[in-house]
Amino acid sequence: MRVHHLNCGSMRPLGGTLVDGSPGLFRPANIVCHVLVVEADDGLVLVDTGFGVADLTNPRTNLPAPFVALVRPVRDPSQAAVRQLAALGYAPGDVRHIVLTHLDLDHAGGLADFPDARVHVYGPELRAALTPATRGERQRYRQAHWAHEPKWETYEPVSGSAWMGFDGVRELAGLSSDFLLVPLAGHTRGHCGVAIQSSSGWLLHAGDAYFNRAEMQNPPSCPPGMRVFETLMQVDGDARRGNQERLRGITGEVRLFSAHDAEELHAFTE
Repeated sequence: MRVHHLNCGSMRPLGGTLVDGSPGLFRPANIVCHVLVVEADDGLVLVDTGFGVADLTNPRTNLPAPFVALVRPVRDPSQAAVRQLAALGYAPGDVRHIVLTHLDLDHAGGLADFPDARVHVYGPELRAALTPATRGERQRYRQAHWAHEPKWETYEPVSGSAWMGFDGVRELAGLSSDFLLVPLAGHTRGHCGVAIQSSSGWLLHAGDAYFNRAEMQNPPSCPPGMRVFETLMQVDGDARRGNQERLRGITGEVRLFSAHDAEELHAFTE
């Protein structure tokens, strides 16, 4: 399978190195939305969608004002997955499946651009999004992103089914065993990673299980601004930290990356 790595939403929060860990304090940080496009046997599979066309055309229409002011998404509709796929010669209907790490607005914003796709999501995450229990959940999940009533495929927690030290791992309906949903709760109630057996080995899109590459080092570290954001956005800190520890224990046979680290994305696209 051929895998494309795309940035489907640039964000430029203030703080420079305090946020993204790269040199330079007096500059906007460089944050991306790392999306995968997999050329499978029966069509395309997206892992996350990043922002959609509507989000990037006029962010204040679909996205909450505090989010826009803080993370400063770049208004560039050409970054939307559907526009980048068009540049590769694909139509929206060529996307047969979308596998979501979670339903936060910067991961599920492009769902409406692919209305015919089957959308795979962990059951606890879909329930959190459809029936948000807190003010924070009402802000992070945007009903406009699934107002078109997607073709949901949901997966409930199970025991066993271990993969690389993680339990409850699920294969996905309509997809080969090369695709796995890996529960990584903590950032949200039903946050998951998505593992893909590519021609060059396993890839693991860890979503927002961590935000900066230095968190996967031993000992781990994190830019202070990003650490504050990560903590503010978590729903279960103990689960998040436990999953980060397990991710640090993954061997070299799995290539690991998160959703928002620009340097990790660059390593796949240089």
